[in-house]
Amino acid sequence: MKATQFFALASIVAAAGLLRAEIVTEAITYEHDGTQLEGLFAYDNTKPGPQPGVIVVHDWKGYKGANGFEADRVRQLAELGYVALAIDVYGQGVRPTTNDEAGAEAGKWYADRARFAARVAAGLDRLKQHDRVNPEATGAIGFCFGGTAVLELARSGAEVTAVVSFHGNLDTPKPDASNVTASVLALHGAIDPYVSAEARESFETEMEAAGVDWQLITYGGAVHSFTNPAAQGGIASGAQYDAVVAGRAYQAMTDFFNETLGGTR
Repeated sequence: MKATQFFALASIVAAAGLLRAEIVTEAITYEHDGTQLEGLFAYDNTKPGPQPGVIVVHDWKGYKGANGFEADRVRQLAELGYVALAIDVYGQGVRPTTNDEAGAEAGKWYADRARFAARVAAGLDRLKQHDRVNPEATGAIGFCFGGTAVLELARSGAEVTAVVSFHGNLDTPKPDASNVTASVLALHGAIDPYVSAEARESFETEMEAAGVDWQLITYGGAVHSFTNPAAQGGIASGAQYDAVVAGRAYQAMTDFFNETLGGTR
């Protein structure tokens, strides 16, 4: 093919929006209740705004920066056409390195669900301030600790369109979903030892009683942390990555957001 023909074809493909997305990331800081927080935006620079926006909440080890698991997730969401923001619950510099440290830090937030929801809502508010985001079409996803976080965000009555919990705890001290306005999707490992059958049943009863638009998808043979490649403890440990289940869960999230957030352009 002649060079002129190639570049003409490339121009046509680019005009049709079929060239590779140009994913841009922006490290930010923001504040809530006197605490300095960190975050990472990701979006496709080739797409015009406004776009639906999604926050991503970390697991119990905290926000891990531009090279962490949550950074991979915001880039994944940006590839799908969303403006995504990985948020920070613990605060700048609070980065547990052991399970004991993570458990102690996470426990502070589990013990005060109102404060927990407010901290996550601060990240949602920061997302809505981005000039590329449509504030009327926002989502929240979270993993493990973060899965619990987005469910508490929804229970608080926050103005978020849809939330997705990946292997999060389903229980709450006050199972009352009457303030929930979001659509809710919980993605759960059928043999996750950290979520009891009673907690699962209580979650279902809570959501149904309040008339929430909710779904719970349970994956056979999956335990906790099934989306996290670093979870390699084996099924017996209760925390194990499962690439097949992770792929199914991300597809469920994609379909759910296509429906609830109106898809992306």
